[in-house]
Amino acid sequence: MTESPSAQPFPLGDSAFYEEEHEEFREVAREFVVRKVEPHYASWDAEHMMPRSLWTDAGEAGLLGLAVPEEYGGMGLTDYRFRAVLDEELVRRGALGAALAFHLNDDWVLPHLLAHGTEEQKERWLPRILTGELVTSVAWTEPGAGSDLRGVRTRAVRDREDWVLTGQKTFIGNGISGDAALVLARTDGRTDRAGEDSFSLFLVHKADSPGYEVGRQLDKMGVKASDTAELFFEDVRVPGSNLVGTQGGGLRQIQQLLPQGRLAIAVAAAAVARAALEETVRYTRDRTAFGSRVLDFQHSRFEVADLVVEVEATEAYVRRAVHAFNAGALDVVGASKAKYWASERAKAVTDRCLQLHGGYGYILEYPVAQAYLASRLLTIFGGTSEILRETIGRAVAEG
Repeated sequence: MTESPSAQPFPLGDSAFYEEEHEEFREVAREFVVRKVEPHYASWDAEHMMPRSLWTDAGEAGLLGLAVPEEYGGMGLTDYRFRAVLDEELVRRGALGAALAFHLNDDWVLPHLLAHGTEEQKERWLPRILTGELVTSVAWTEPGAGSDLRGVRTRAVRDREDWVLTGQKTFIGNGISGDAALVLARTDGRTDRAGEDSFSLFLVHKADSPGYEVGRQLDKMGVKASDTAELFFEDVRVPGSNLVGTQGGGLRQIQQLLPQGRLAIAVAAAAVARAALEETVRYTRDRTAFGSRVLDFQHSRFEVADLVVEVEATEAYVRRAVHAFNAGALDVVGASKAKYWASERAKAVTDRCLQLHGGYGYILEYPVAQAYLASRLLTIFGGTSEILRETIGRAVAEG
């Protein structure tokens, strides 16, 4: 018996994963994306920049800083399924750049402020993150270090109550549009190989920091709407009150909170793969060749069948990681597995979906072409697949 095409569901939500409150949040997120993002995203992509109004609009809609506790004006939504909903709605409308920009704020910087910020820091910064007045970036990567954070050469030297920061960072998302960067700097005063206690984290504000210079905007192959830049720090005086966490605790803090950042990329990658698949099924149902729909050719059906199973398996794996995170049980290895698998699958799925579009898949106005370019970032951002495989393999070797 042959099943009808309608038997293949593409649900906007998953009743086994999402609950009523998540679907209510989805309506808010969808309305925001349809009104404030989708009509303008192509022009932002062409301009290589999203307007600051995007952040204040998102703040007004209650979509920023979801985990900020109520005492600081937030909703305290620590259930990561809410973040997954927002990613899905942005990615479905081709706005992965906006999703990743929000990730930098909510999944890479905010967790450090919540876990290690002082009460004064939380009162000073969290309400402004909620409203979109404070946009942040993560300034860890350097030209000569890449994924090797122990190779970071940026230094901070104590000067009475302040620190004097000198160094260079690269590949910094929100580097131009952002107001402050969470900077990893060496604070042990040594010049030999860095140890676990060699680094600290500082939230450095651009407007208040002479010597904080934004370099050239880097011209990426995809997700162009999300600005990426080089940052330079030349004897920047940073107040001691901007040290996030403990002196010498920077690497441990990053390791502790890395699972959320990698989970965020896994969630986005699964959404990219799903969106590319949905678009490809629509295209192959409508497109005809040699008198038949493309999806009526056996090879196309087999290819789509493989993609459906691959995407659904990826979603199931990532959702298991989300449940583990919500339960406080997702460690670095588990998050690395989810990020490695989902990002590699997104890359492979978008490539095969582009092929099923034929020549139209190579035209940038088609969503699948944009998804193909965007997905290539996901195996690099937040830890390359090679680094993740090393992390996973070392854990296996150590038993």
